[in-house]
Amino acid sequence: MDPPVEWAQMYDEAARLMRDHFWIEDMGGVAWAEVVERYRPILDRIATRDDLSDLLWEVQGELGSSHAYEMPPPRAVDDERRLGLLGADLAAGPDGTWHVERVLPGESSVLSARSPLHGPGVAVGRGDAIMAVDGRPVDPVFGPASGLVGAAGRPVQLTVRSESGDVREVVVEPLGDERQLRYHHWVAGRREHVHKATEGRVGYVHIPDMMGYGWAELHRDLRVEVAREGLVVDVRDNRGGHVSALVLETIGRTVRAWELGRHTGPYTYPPHAPRGARVLVTNEQAGSDGDIVTAGFAQRRLGPVVGTRTWGGVIGIDSRYQLVDGTTVTQPRYAFWFYGAGWDIENHGVDPDIEVDMAPQDWAAGRDPQLDHAISMVLDALRNEPAAVPPDPSTRASRIPPPLPPRP
Repeated sequence: MDPPVEWAQMYDEAARLMRDHFWIEDMGGVAWAEVVERYRPILDRIATRDDLSDLLWEVQGELGSSHAYEMPPPRAVDDERRLGLLGADLAAGPDGTWHVERVLPGESSVLSARSPLHGPGVAVGRGDAIMAVDGRPVDPVFGPASGLVGAAGRPVQLTVRSESGDVREVVVEPLGDERQLRYHHWVAGRREHVHKATEGRVGYVHIPDMMGYGWAELHRDLRVEVAREGLVVDVRDNRGGHVSALVLETIGRTVRAWELGRHTGPYTYPPHAPRGARVLVTNEQAGSDGDIVTAGFAQRRLGPVVGTRTWGGVIGIDSRYQLVDGTTVTQPRYAFWFYGAGWDIENHGVDPDIEVDMAPQDWAAGRDPQLDHAISMVLDALRNEPAAVPPDPSTRASRIPPPLPPRP
């Protein structure tokens, strides 16, 4: 194996793939062959595989297009080195004892979002101290983490001391990744905030991406949330995908009828139709199909858009090609043109109707001014146009038969 020779072959193949599959044959006016040759001398100077990644990103970046990616194959992580995570926030006290400050509750319907410290028979809570991991005392500087190296996904014994001084042994199975757990905790907090601020009148859904996962997250609580008077749809940090048309069709429904039953309902028709005002919250991390769903929401006039300008990348990909070492390279293949905006969402994004930024001090203090502004707008809209309500069953026609005429 001669890495520099392999890198040169990969460089040429990435260039050919882009030449043959970019969404428009003239490469957006860029002289692609000249770009490829202009950067070629750098191949003689790179020394590592990471250098090749930097080079490919720079070359493909000359096209000024979104979704021109280079992604090396993931590096394997030795199971013996994977850090086990407890799904909790820990802090050291003045004496070096590590206490639990918060345990994330988890989401029972998502296996990767389970809470290790809330497992059966564990019941570790706020204020408890973790004294040892598998019998080894907790390091006062590094905390339990040093004892959890290689513990992801396998049973571990924790020695726990309660605030009253009781000491017990519990067995937990730490996570290898807390992102799902913390994501669901964040969503639950946003939803609780909306419910509390509106006295239960307004629902909340967050859509993390426009793929199967985001579609499932939308529907996890949709039936309950759209039953409220108004709805906040949050697409902040949406990673994109391909189901924006389905999402817009769902949240864009209007109540046309009601289904009532003695032991069910009332339910809206069509199903999952919001009863009243809708507001979309977006930000600069909502991209690709996250851009498109934001544009579609505004285009259909489903309600105001609150937040910051979206990412600005609507030339899509299908990620079908790999280079010789397994590296994925993408070619922007599917461009979008919008009525009203034309080509201008690419490299610009979608401007909100009401711009509300999230400042660093807001993050630090746990404030969410974007969501708060969306809440106030929903409530204002509901004052001007109340939500649809089901009919009163007592207004139905009587089915008592009329009296018969007198007999002759």
